[in-house]
Amino acid sequence: MSSPLMTVMINAARKASRGIQRDFGEVENLQVSRKGPGDFVTNADKRTEKILRDELLKARPAYGFLGEEAGLAAGSDPDNRWIVDPIDGTTNFIHGMPLFAISIALERRDEIVAGLIYNPIMNELFTAERGRGAQINERRRLRVTARRDLKDALIGCGLPHDTTDAFARFNRELAAFQGQVAGLRRTGSACLDLAYVAAGRLDAFWERGLKPWDLAAGILIIREAGGRVVDIEGGDPMATGNVIASNAELLGEMQKRLASA
Repeated sequence: MSSPLMTVMINAARKASRGIQRDFGEVENLQVSRKGPGDFVTNADKRTEKILRDELLKARPAYGFLGEEAGLAAGSDPDNRWIVDPIDGTTNFIHGMPLFAISIALERRDEIVAGLIYNPIMNELFTAERGRGAQINERRRLRVTARRDLKDALIGCGLPHDTTDAFARFNRELAAFQGQVAGLRRTGSACLDLAYVAAGRLDAFWERGLKPWDLAAGILIIREAGGRVVDIEGGDPMATGNVIASNAELLGEMQKRLASA
């Protein structure tokens, strides 16, 4: 059974998803504007975030709110804030690819205590609360894989889209894995990549330059599924946005290869 807190998050995600599902069916009619190179924002992003904010704050009106579109709004309760990405994978969404998700996390005194990632097209709901494990669709327990050798591992990654230096570094990192793993994948949605690590669909994932709303829910879901999420250089991934996610057996080798690149 979902806790009252998780019920609030699930209800908000499902309500917000109705408009996403409608717009996805008519994706060619969306009004799209550019927010930056390779980073699009649609009317659906803004509308979805407003619904999520309204629903979450209706249930917990004192909490702060950090959203990708509207930014940070402090609440009267300094210990709690929602962290929300209304559509992670917007470029997939506006091109009719069903690889995107709503991401909601609750941060309490600088610790993520609840996380939700919901793909409304595939109807896959990944959830976790600290100390209570992680589930998919509120029924099946999630566990990361137990693979120990990178040669058997399916690895996810994210592509940079900002600077020449970032592309050059990514190419070096990619070369450290090509031909040395079972396969490499890029979905275009970081929060789904993290959920897939938790579900054992990917054995590991790395990406640089992510934002708190990309990471917050996925970090908790992976940790509650028995996995590890760390900063590539050893810092705080929520602060740096440079992340490796995997099981404990593969983590050291992932860090070593990325450091050598």
